[in-house]
Amino acid sequence: MKIVADIRKKYYDARHICYAYMLGAERTEFRVNDDGEPSGTAGRPILGQINSNELTNLLIVVVRYFGGILLGTSGLITAYKSAAANAIENAEVVEKVIETQYYVRFGYQQMSYVMRTLKELNANIIQQIQQETCEIQYTIRNSNIQQMETKFTNVKDVTHGKINSN
Repeated sequence: MKIVADIRKKYYDARHICYAYMLGAERTEFRVNDDGEPSGTAGRPILGQINSNELTNLLIVVVRYFGGILLGTSGLITAYKSAAANAIENAEVVEKVIETQYYVRFGYQQMSYVMRTLKELNANIIQQIQQETCEIQYTIRNSNIQQMETKFTNVKDVTHGKINSN
């Protein structure tokens, strides 16, 4: 909201400062604001472009000055949608992979299976301990967690769990 407030100060003479944002990997925290435009003609089209591009953790603000021509609701929707699409097209999109840290403990006889599974799932090995039993700490993409749990749950003598990192 501070960014929006700063934009309002900078463009104090604009008629409308409309925006939409989407936050979080789960994409459940979002907000739209029409700033006096007819309901659903500004913030929703901006958010629609964010959703169409499957983006998160961003804010798009569209500053509009009145140009003397009434656009009507369909014209406003098109204008805000196009402005948001143009902003996204000209922005640098940074992709970040969300990972969770896990460990797996197993006997030597399971070494080849565990290592092959971690390689298939593109896990990043952090630490390996090989004593009476073997233990590996690793990170894995959240999108691969269910597959990993299935592979390790179905194998005798392999235990695994999430490492709580604060």
